[in-house]
Amino acid sequence: MKRAARQIVRVGFIRYLAARLAAWYMVLVHVTTRWEVTGEEFPAQMWDKGQPFILSFWHGRLMMLFYGWRKGVPIKTIISRHRDGDLLAQTMDRFGIGALRGSSSDDGAGVLRAMVKTLKNGASICLAPDGPRGPHMRARAGVVTAARLAGVPVIPMAISVSRRKIMASWDKFQVPLPFSRGVFVWGEPITIPRDADDDACAAALAKIEAAITAVTDLADRLTGHLPIEPEPALPSQNA
Repeated sequence: MKRAARQIVRVGFIRYLAARLAAWYMVLVHVTTRWEVTGEEFPAQMWDKGQPFILSFWHGRLMMLFYGWRKGVPIKTIISRHRDGDLLAQTMDRFGIGALRGSSSDDGAGVLRAMVKTLKNGASICLAPDGPRGPHMRARAGVVTAARLAGVPVIPMAISVSRRKIMASWDKFQVPLPFSRGVFVWGEPITIPRDADDDACAAALAKIEAAITAVTDLADRLTGHLPIEPEPALPSQNA
């Protein structure tokens, strides 16, 4: 029993240390990179009015994303309950980003309710609609459902840097390297009417997917990279 307790503590300490190292690394990247922002007027009009929205991006562009967010404006992100999620949640907490634990693969209805409640309470949501398992750069319907039920817009955003490592993971995760040139690219808000029918929701999902890909492609071009191609879409995408 004591041995098991020591192992639990040790694993928890390792995750704590890993979160600190990840946070320190991101601070290093941030302070050694020359950053530019394109399209900031789109989120600024919402921030200035104190209105929440869904910040939507591709899963592989998560790292450094929060540096594009206005300080002091409340936001939460969806993070898996798995152990990897614990590390991410601890890292995000160090930058003032709250966590809603869960995913479409384990408790989709519960996560959707939590997102809608959070948005209606005035905090924005940070959501990668191709997560948690892909296909890469293909949006699932949960983003449309949450935006429609909460009555908030979706604003796409992407980050890219000139010096980076693309991981061999399903999401082609981008690890920014220090001493880079980086950009945050925002797109125009996309609104889904509360009374949207199935066809209107499908059209909104296609529009959101195309918008996130467009800002991602632009961010890559601005930092000297060729755009990364999305994976083929599944026959049907569910929340």
